[in-house]
Amino acid sequence: MSLHWQRISVPFDYPVHFTRDVLAAANEVLVEAIARREPQRRHRLLAVIDGGVARAWPDVAARIADYVAAYRERLTLADAPLVVPGGERAKNEPAALERLQARLHALGFDRQSVVVVIGGGAVLDMAGYAAATVHRGVRVVRVPTTVLAQADSGVNVKNGVNAFGSKNFLGTFAPPFAVVNDREWLRTLERRDVAAGMAEAVKVAVVRDAAFFDWLEASAGELAAAAADRVAALVERSARLHLAHIADSGDPFELGSARPLDFGHWAAHKLEMLTAHRLRHGEAVAIGMALDAGYAVEVGMLAAAARDRLVRLLRALGLPTYDAALRLCGPGERPRILDGLAEFREHLGGELCVTLPTAIGCAVEVDAMREDVLGRVIDLLARGDAAS
Repeated sequence: MSLHWQRISVPFDYPVHFTRDVLAAANEVLVEAIARREPQRRHRLLAVIDGGVARAWPDVAARIADYVAAYRERLTLADAPLVVPGGERAKNEPAALERLQARLHALGFDRQSVVVVIGGGAVLDMAGYAAATVHRGVRVVRVPTTVLAQADSGVNVKNGVNAFGSKNFLGTFAPPFAVVNDREWLRTLERRDVAAGMAEAVKVAVVRDAAFFDWLEASAGELAAAAADRVAALVERSARLHLAHIADSGDPFELGSARPLDFGHWAAHKLEMLTAHRLRHGEAVAIGMALDAGYAVEVGMLAAAARDRLVRLLRALGLPTYDAALRLCGPGERPRILDGLAEFREHLGGELCVTLPTAIGCAVEVDAMREDVLGRVIDLLARGDAAS
């Protein structure tokens, strides 16, 4: 009998650019992102465009064609852009995924061809998953177009789609080839979507950066008004904090159970499903943070004053801290939101690990949550008692 331990190490690196007007011919950021490893070669690309982006920017396909033409010695279009459903439809409808996979097959994409994805987080997730499953990984350059995607999901290493009634049940860890954050895309967002994207910035501030939380409080009025410079500053600071966690946590592919950047997410994922995505992801995260912070207060881990600061900030940004879906009940009058704990445990690998704040900027992991306490907190949120 013999045993051999094999260890492999695969380094990943990808640039995250912060720019303006990425499709202007004078802006070389996109071409440099695509051609960064083989600057002398001509690179084939297919653009995948979020349907919401295509409606808000009707000339986007023409602008992509003009940009590629301006750099024709380094870029070539494999085909006309593929427009896919925006929002959670992209992740809920298998046809969208299959259509993109079929297009990449028909175009003869190889592993050094590039999929340029222009859209919100759901489209980035779906297209990234499709690309990761073609030849076990085609290059993806993400061009996030929402506050949430630019501040969080668009810079991370995860892709996926919803299946079997579960959020992100199918997915991969596949770092992007590059990310290009362009603040111009944010100009056409609805105010609700701007606010929803800010929830992830609040989240990372609560668990990692008290000074950032202070800045968010001080800037809340301008952020709620969608002041462009303030929103851009929020995006860049949040993105850098998320990237620092990916680089420094020692577990970028989440092989363990601890996921501190998922503060508020066990409830958020369930709320999205319970409301059939009536709630935006960021809105559900805001409610999830209010719920978990309230729980931390009830079990003596967090000062009520810190919870109240969080709730006030969320409300000042235009985010909800309660939704009637928290009270939806299943058999035995048990709130269905509590099923989110078991689903989160399964997603983590069989052991529950929930991040709870102990102060603004600090957090710990717990492996159990009391359902009776969560019920009390839901009652408090329903009455609007916190931070009132």
